[in-house]
Amino acid sequence: MKTVENSIRIGNPVLIENIDETLDPSLEPVLTKNIVKKNGQWIIRLGDTDVAYNNDFNFIITTKLANPHYLPEICIKVTVINFTVTPDGLEDQLLVDVVKYEQPELETTKDALVVMLSDFKNQLQQIEDKILKLVSEADEKILDDVALIETLDRSKQTSIQIGEKMLDAEITAKRINETRESYRGIARRGSVLYFVIADLALIDPMYQYSLEFFTRLFNRRLDKSKKSTNLDERIKILLEDITESFYLNICRGLFEKDKLIYSFLNAASISKRAGEISAAEWNCYLRGSLNDYTKEKYDVTCVTENTFYKLFALQDCNPNFEGLVASFRNSQDVATCWRKWSASDEPQKIQLPD
Repeated sequence: MKTVENSIRIGNPVLIENIDETLDPSLEPVLTKNIVKKNGQWIIRLGDTDVAYNNDFNFIITTKLANPHYLPEICIKVTVINFTVTPDGLEDQLLVDVVKYEQPELETTKDALVVMLSDFKNQLQQIEDKILKLVSEADEKILDDVALIETLDRSKQTSIQIGEKMLDAEITAKRINETRESYRGIARRGSVLYFVIADLALIDPMYQYSLEFFTRLFNRRLDKSKKSTNLDERIKILLEDITESFYLNICRGLFEKDKLIYSFLNAASISKRAGEISAAEWNCYLRGSLNDYTKEKYDVTCVTENTFYKLFALQDCNPNFEGLVASFRNSQDVATCWRKWSASDEPQKIQLPD
């Protein structure tokens, strides 16, 4: 509070980091900006002290909580800004990194085009403003104003030239974007892997990985991976290299019991992003089904009764599983295979029945 008090006096900013969902009551006057004028000077009362208030003072609070819930009375006193990275935002950020490394001239040209297009639009706006100003200031005999007519003619010619340049720039920008999109899959894979890594903290609070660490490792793999002049081959190399490298690096910091979970989350997240696992299938896996299947006759021995009813839910969420329950009932070979799979210590290595 002494630091806050001194900063209010001299107009320095104050940053309080890593707060939880509750704030110290002594900060209340600062949050409410309880400023009054006394003897011709703006002051704020902190505890028992009147402090001269400098308008340059800024108060900033940050938290590392992923999804904090603050009381309404706190939210109305502050401006809440969410700086949390999103999957699409990170994907775009990584795409820039990939293109800068793979085709640096392409990204440089794109940046220059963005500036150029912005400059063209500003010039057109200035021309329009100039024309409106001249017309508004002209007298009643506007057609006899030679200077105005000449200025309008020059403005028209300039507008046409800028329009042609803008059209060429937009065509070039479209071609560049099409080339950049070829690397989108690499950026998407990186985004998927990062959010799997970020969620590991839900398994154990010890598993904390920063975005800076992730991007540094991502860019290192762009440099260290095998090179190829063939675009399709290069993309395939990067996808495999990034996926494997992140898995090996992260596994070094995981307990043995959590490595299989991490492997599963990686595979499931990649499949979900590719559309190979639907939202209905994932919800069925996590939560089961709301439908009641207990009316169905439990007449198999290779799975438990609870698992048997979940097979019906799996059938309903994806037509590809049609006939799954019937295969348990009708085929002894399938039942034996499932029994072997469920009793295995390494079920991921066992070939499932067709």
